Amino acid sequence: MGYILLQTDFGGTSAVMSGMCKLVSRDLHVYDLTHFVPKFNVKKAGENIAEVMPYWPAGTVFVSVCDPGVGTPRRACVAKTSNGCYVVTPDNGTLSPIMDRFGIDEVREIDQTINRYHGNEWSDKSDIFHGRDIFAYCGARLSAGVISFEQVGPAYPIGEIVTL
Repeated sequence: MGYILLQTDFGGTSAVMSGMCKLVSRDLHVYDLTHFVPKFNVKKAGENIAEVMPYWPAGTVFVSVCDPGVGTPRRACVAKTSNGCYVVTPDNGTLSPIMDRFGIDEVREIDQTINRYHGNEWSDKSDIFHGRDIFAYCGARLSAGVISFEQVGPAYPIGEIVTL
């Protein structure tokens, strides 16, 4: 079963994302990268992933939720890096350090009609739980092999990725 690493700027309230991953598949290997990214510091979030990515096998899924634009129309995406890993994140600049160090082969916008959790009365009524309902859920489905990278959603041009 796949590896999934979680990173947020939430502080100590991130267990809900780990729980979501385990709801998708109890067999997933879920690890915390950190949950103490400085609040809304998307550059640091990208640097954290770029720093540890070389030590994880191809196919590893990194979920990063450092999101000053939560509730706005920014894209939720999954990027496939040139070294074969995946990064699930808001498209808000987090991918810049990863793109600079490893390259990105393809990026897809998360199709939230398919890859968003709809399992309770709160999940469809609130944008503040994107970390749980979109990013962790989609990342876990990808890591567990429930969906392929192509099933994440439509591809968009790499040149449209938000950079710092």
